Amino acid sequence: MQRIYDPENLLEAEVLLGMLGNEGVDAHLVGRDLMGGIGELPLQGLLGLAVPDDQAEYARQLIAAYNAAQPLPGDEPESFPGILIC
Repeated sequence: MQRIYDPENLLEAEVLLGMLGNEGVDAHLVGRDLMGGIGELPLQGLLGLAVPDDQAEYARQLIAAYNAAQPLPGDEPESFPGILIC
């Protein structure tokens, strides 16, 4: 197993976990159980996505494509130009 990505928060982690699962990547969320310790534990580095060694490169490519996604022209509200709003 390789830890391939450190999501910023639990929501991003869950979205990426679902995306990777839909693409056939056996991903695991490391640190989910530590979220209850926020305030006593450091905020950064608790969460991580880990995948089997043979799927690591493919998973990194999928996450890079996810992070590079841009809104379709006309889909973003005028108050948030260039930002993908879900």
